[in-house]
Amino acid sequence: MSLLLLAGDWASTFVYHVPEHAFGRLHCRIHHEKKQTFQHYAVLSRHPLVMLDGFLGALPYLLFAVVLWPISPAGTVAGLLFGEFHVVWRHTTKMGWRSPQWVKALCRKLCVVTPEEHWVHHEKGAIAFGDIFTFFDEPAQQWLKTLVQLKKQLKRVSRRV
Repeated sequence: MSLLLLAGDWASTFVYHVPEHAFGRLHCRIHHEKKQTFQHYAVLSRHPLVMLDGFLGALPYLLFAVVLWPISPAGTVAGLLFGEFHVVWRHTTKMGWRSPQWVKALCRKLCVVTPEEHWVHHEKGAIAFGDIFTFFDEPAQQWLKTLVQLKKQLKRVSRRV
């Protein structure tokens, strides 16, 4: 379970989420708009772009699940279920949920993102990365800066051509 969550969160953050913030528009348009309700939107929405963004964010977890299934089917299922629970839970701030202090303290010790911490990312898209684990935030911010610089360089080069 832990390996699936760690590997999936790493890949989702560094291969999809951060590059989408630097180069893309899909995730930012779907996930960071002010008018978004987040009421299970990625899970229940039938809007094709919302479903695509949710699928692309979940794809790394699913790929690791295929690899880890032969090692531990029960751990793989538990990891996927916890991951899905966390997707829904981390978007409850918009609906008025406030994490109890003991939950915040436990999550802090486990380096798990709370809904309040995830909401910071919704308000300021260049910080508070890591869908499940908080320790991915700092390297993700550095990765975002690197990708933004690369994007600027690519624009300069394309203007010359």
